[in-house]
Amino acid sequence: MATIFRPPSILDKQRLQTGPSLGLFGSIEMDTAVKWQDFCEKRLEPHDIDIYNPRRNDWNSTWKQDIENAEFKGQVTWELTVLENTNVKLFYFDPSTKSPVTLMELGLAKIDSDVVVCCPPGFWRKGNVDIVCERYGIRQEPTLEDALFDCVSRLRMYHNLIGGPYKYEDDRSVEPAIEEL
Repeated sequence: MATIFRPPSILDKQRLQTGPSLGLFGSIEMDTAVKWQDFCEKRLEPHDIDIYNPRRNDWNSTWKQDIENAEFKGQVTWELTVLENTNVKLFYFDPSTKSPVTLMELGLAKIDSDVVVCCPPGFWRKGNVDIVCERYGIRQEPTLEDALFDCVSRLRMYHNLIGGPYKYEDDRSVEPAIEEL
């Protein structure tokens, strides 16, 4: 059973680094982006992995995005700690968003990381994402379902769990609509 961590939960760096851990990075832009993180949590629920989801349940859009704002700084610090320490990082670029922070995070994650990217057609900077991924050997998947399959496969290899608790039911033939979440 997956364990979900969201800010402002306290992060255990040792657990992040040694356990099977997946960081979710991508479009949030409240009320604009689809809640793709919920889709990931639901699909990965049967797996014994730690999922780090930055979409905060108690986000307050009135928080000043400033280093002096403790709540905002705590959120960004939480996300950077997850970015620096999770085994696998999944990036999703929702075509209905701009996602400048996600673009920055992808740039920070590209070196010495196990990264999977899903950037569907229509994302305003898809060309940039495609070129960065090609240059740095970052795998792109065409759908979020494919990206999740890739993430689980990487976690299995990373933790040497052949046929272990990460047996992923490859039912990609039944592609759920992310918009329905």
